[in-house]
Order: sequence, then structure tokens, then C-alpha cells
Amino acid sequence: MRTSEENGAESAPVRFDTKIAVLLRDDLETWQRLNVTAFLVSGLGTTEPEVIGEPYADADGTAYLPMFRQPVLVFEGTKETLTTAHGRALSRALPRAVFTSDLFGTGNDRDNRAAVRAVGTDQLDLVGLAVYGPRNAVDKVLKGARMHH
Repeated sequence: MRTSEENGAESAPVRFDTKIAVLLRDDLETWQRLNVTAFLVSGLGTTEPEVIGEPYADADGTAYLPMFRQPVLVFEGTKETLTTAHGRALSRALPRAVFTSDLFGTGNDRDNRAAVRAVGTDQLDLVGLAVYGPRNAVDKVLKGARMHH
């Protein structure tokens, strides 16, 4: 049996019970926003395998890597907004990734991890945060942030 999508008919939008969100500090340059976003979401598929969909292939059968099965929503906020959101993500024990300003000066994973490890949780100079979890919990973490434009 073919689905309505396979028949070419309009299908109802998919609504996910979970959300993938990135919160960026609003004073970053464009290249920094792109770099931070890419780094932050890179860890989700390794620890939360349900976020990854099936592999892609084009009409000629050329294979492509699987990607997230749902959109990644990108938000922005002040330094204070990031600090508050980080605390909320921790208190809700949501899967999260952080990017601190120190990471712009490192060039590899070992140095990145050492830079984060050298600073206490409350002293991290956050420029980016990614969170994943139930939609309502992620919404509460991001309260006060605005959609990135």
C-alpha cells in the first residue's frame, strides 16, 4: 500500500514530540554563528541515535549520509540568556552541548575539551548551547530567547 506522500498528495505536517534547538549569543559574527552551530549539533547523533533518520540516496542510487530526522531550530539571545538557559538545561538533565568563547582559540578536539574542563560550570563564557529533549522542556529552557533571523 502506498502512502499519500508516495501518491503525491499533500500530507499533514509532521509534529515531533522532541525538539533540537541551538541558542547562540547575539553578538557573534556570521562565521562564528555557523561554526558554533555545526559543532554544537555534531554530538547529538552519537548520544541520541533516535534523532538520526535513514540514509539518503538520489535517483541514480548514489548514497548519502543520514541526517537529523527533524528540524534544528536556531535561537539567539544575550550572554545572560545563555547563562540562564544553560542552568535550566542542567536542572532538567537534558542532553546538551556547550561552546565557549575559549574554543575560538583552539584548533582540535583535545584542546577544546581541555579549555572547557579548565573552567567551572558557573564561570563558562558561553557563546552557544544545544539542547535536545521533549518539546515542552526545551521550550522552557529557551524562554527569553528569540528565533535567529
